[in-house]
Amino acid sequence: AEALYQEILLSQPRHFDAQHLLATIAAQKNNFLHALELFDRAIALKPDYAEAYSNRGNTLQMLKQFDNAVASYNQAIALKPECAQAYSNRGYALLVLMQYEDAVASYNRAIALKPDYAEAYYNRGIALRELKQLDDAVASYDQAIALKTDYTEAYYNRGNALYELKQLDSAISSYNQAIALKPDYAEAYCNRGVVLRELRKLDSAISSYNQAIALKPDYADAYWNKSVALLLDGNFENGWELYEWRWKKETFTSLKRNFPQPLWSGKESLAGKTILLHSEQGLGDTIQFCRYARSVADVCDRVILEVEPPLIGLLQELAGVADVIAKDSALPPFDYHCPLLSLPLAFKTDLHSIPFSEKYLRSNTDKLAYWAKRLGERNKPRVGLVWSGGTIHQNDHNRSIPLADIIGKLPSPCQYVSLQKEVRDIDRSTLESNPAILHFGNELHDFTDTAALCELMDIIITVDTSVAHVAGAMGKTTWILLPFSPDWRWLLNRDDSPWYKSVKLYRQSKIGDWESVLARVGADMETSLPGLPT
Repeated sequence: AEALYQEILLSQPRHFDAQHLLATIAAQKNNFLHALELFDRAIALKPDYAEAYSNRGNTLQMLKQFDNAVASYNQAIALKPECAQAYSNRGYALLVLMQYEDAVASYNRAIALKPDYAEAYYNRGIALRELKQLDDAVASYDQAIALKTDYTEAYYNRGNALYELKQLDSAISSYNQAIALKPDYAEAYCNRGVVLRELRKLDSAISSYNQAIALKPDYADAYWNKSVALLLDGNFENGWELYEWRWKKETFTSLKRNFPQPLWSGKESLAGKTILLHSEQGLGDTIQFCRYARSVADVCDRVILEVEPPLIGLLQELAGVADVIAKDSALPPFDYHCPLLSLPLAFKTDLHSIPFSEKYLRSNTDKLAYWAKRLGERNKPRVGLVWSGGTIHQNDHNRSIPLADIIGKLPSPCQYVSLQKEVRDIDRSTLESNPAILHFGNELHDFTDTAALCELMDIIITVDTSVAHVAGAMGKTTWILLPFSPDWRWLLNRDDSPWYKSVKLYRQSKIGDWESVLARVGADMETSLPGLPT
């Protein structure tokens, strides 16, 4: 066909159909730059042909020129407003550009023109999910599936949306349908494992991850998720090893440090050497795993610790560390490096060999004196409160609790002190209407302020945030409120933590049930706090 079109153009250089079809063949052969040139020639011959603009838009998408693709689809639509395919394809380009509302509008127009357009329903579901309109996303996937009963990707993405809606059994069913249609669908096995882990069915989750790995032996997400399930189950030996797969996950690639100095794995001798230990994930992770600095110092000459700026003051006096420096500042010379969360593997940590679980951080003396004066005379038990974490945390919807839900469950004759700097809009009015809760907001300049306030509390009650780690690392009595499926570090089926001897864990007995958790906390406060009337 290509040869015939070229022959036609030799004798009739302005033959539009031959030029347009030659461009289409070039695109089908993945020769997209040449196809774009040929589509431009075709359009020059016939500027009012909508399909040429639409096909040119498809080619620009393949070249990842999405803004130009949108412009080309707009030209097609201007010439042929009833072209459903142009609306749908424009919707995809807008989706990639993260212009989700415009993408939904474009898909809606495609569907209005072609009510049986399964692909438009499917892609609209993706855009709606990005907008967190999850019920609408599920409905859109359902419409795609009703039109195309073997629509494997729609079942898979419906499973993702159902997972976010916490309709976990339905999510598993949707993944199972995707797998039934496509038995080699590694991503569906992996995500099904995530949901099974959320249901605390760890053996089944690990089995699902194993199936994903068997199908896709280099599948970093499946290995990493398997490691999390193993760690949650207390299988540290295998969990730490697989946890190293995080560096091959797309979400971790920007966190990986590529130093010319070698990575220390625990096997190499550090005698007479300097090692750089560097943070890699959240502030809480840094606080939890900086404890290993003392163990590293025992086998090397000098330890440098690189952490986030808000932690510099808190970790300045950490045992075993010669120098604490802020992330992104100039680094002194060193011989080896190791990310903090690789240290448990280097030291072959198991449940019985976690170092320094009683106390390894302390508050700054000057800050302690300042905050003691700021709080004034103690005339009732002091309780530190943290009810929400950072909104960008992937599990925040599980771990944070509205302040209004907490207030009514706690005994009133206490001095409550907010230990968090930021307050969400949903909690602001609650905080303002409860002046008995002391909140210092921007007065908390860094974690030395937080640590000093923790030191002055009789008890700290917190959701799973960095403050929980600060308080636990200081050996303060700390009660942590955990969702049904907690972060791996808190394990399952126990109310204590091998990481922090002073911590007590309060777990949801079923998904979303904070009420019973808070009721237990309130009852325990009545019997535990000194000076509380009974």
